[in-house]
Amino acid sequence: MIKELKLPEIAENVDTATVLSLLVSEGDTVEEEQNVAEMESDKATFDLPSEIAGKIKEIKVSEGDDVKVGDVVMTIESDEKNKEDEGEKAEKEKEEEQEKKKEEEEEKEKEKKDEENKAEEEKEKKKEKEEKEGEEKKEEAAEEEREGSEVPASPSVRRLARELGVDIYKVEGTGPADRITSDDVKAFAKEAVQKSDQKGIAADDYELPDFSKWGEIEKKSMDSIRKRTAKNMQASWQSIPHVFQFDKADVTELENFRKKYGKEVEKEGSKLTVTAILLKITAKALQTFPRFNASLDLQNEEIIYKKYINIGVAVDTERGLLVPVIWDVDQKSITELSVELGEIAEAARNKKIKPDQLQGGNIAISNLGGIGGTNFTPIIYRPNVAIIGVSRTSTEPVYNGGEFKPRMMLPLSLSYDHRLIDGAEAAKFLRWLCEALENPLLTMFKGGK
Repeated sequence: MIKELKLPEIAENVDTATVLSLLVSEGDTVEEEQNVAEMESDKATFDLPSEIAGKIKEIKVSEGDDVKVGDVVMTIESDEKNKEDEGEKAEKEKEEEQEKKKEEEEEKEKEKKDEENKAEEEKEKKKEKEEKEGEEKKEEAAEEEREGSEVPASPSVRRLARELGVDIYKVEGTGPADRITSDDVKAFAKEAVQKSDQKGIAADDYELPDFSKWGEIEKKSMDSIRKRTAKNMQASWQSIPHVFQFDKADVTELENFRKKYGKEVEKEGSKLTVTAILLKITAKALQTFPRFNASLDLQNEEIIYKKYINIGVAVDTERGLLVPVIWDVDQKSITELSVELGEIAEAARNKKIKPDQLQGGNIAISNLGGIGGTNFTPIIYRPNVAIIGVSRTSTEPVYNGGEFKPRMMLPLSLSYDHRLIDGAEAAKFLRWLCEALENPLLTMFKGGK
């Protein structure tokens, strides 16, 4: 066993000592407490004793060297275990023995508990089986009893219950003499649906046919993004009463505007797109129509109005649809928005988007104009209350009061939550967007609100 002999603490405020002489050489055998070097500090001269008996393996200092407290002076190969090592070994063996004994006791206790749990489980299963059989017998008896009794409901109400899949015997009547009405059946059915769909997500129990009977097929697992998108879209569609509004904006002047001032954005290494302009315009629309910048809290029966304006932009990627969020849109210029939009879209497509960049949006814009189509109805992203859909611009003849003129028309759609937003307000919101697109303002390039 090799042990290091270090310079111990000498005295208060003394941290170095000088080697006056070495009293041993490498290979010498020393006894415990035998002096091996003579040292001198600024306060005194002292001998350095060996802590153990053994053979000098290596001397790491020379006469005249200054040595700091804690530095290794030499190493000694011990020819026997010292008392401390033996004590440690004995203590370790004792601990190992105690640990082994403890493990054996725990194993025995575990086996005992497992046997007790097994017996308890068998007892519980037997009890549950007896209770289930008892319940089934009670239900059979109740079924037989009520089949032989008349339910207070008219034939038409009975038929409605059958069509809705409602057990009419479970419906409580509110009519005269507790007679069951059609409203009672509908209320019962509605309550049953709400209970089974508390989270806004209904299980899809439709069983697919075996498609391989008709030809070759290939199965691929859904990736995480597609799974999450499917789940979120289903939840949004089932929990939000969607209504859709459509309109068209004359963007002839906007296109001239884009061509004229697009160079301002190109200087920053980006492009001036309709989406970037629409971001800025939508931010101003949210300030004018604050309900579109809100969320519903049905549990507390509150409307949460947001004082910040963050807007999501749908991006089509190889992994599926992602909606990164541009924060504080109202505080940025169109040039800044164009640059950020290009960067965040590229990050989404290159799988470099961060989780926090997909959160915090108040409304979303989905632009399919680059692909085509005349209109579409996007699904609202919870907890938002609206989403804007943008389709492809087309040249159409527009009557100006005296003649038809070719104009570039941009189709817009608005999906909104009818629990918070009424149809008239939605129509005004979308028309406001159209009029803003028809009259682009150069001041938007200068930033700020």
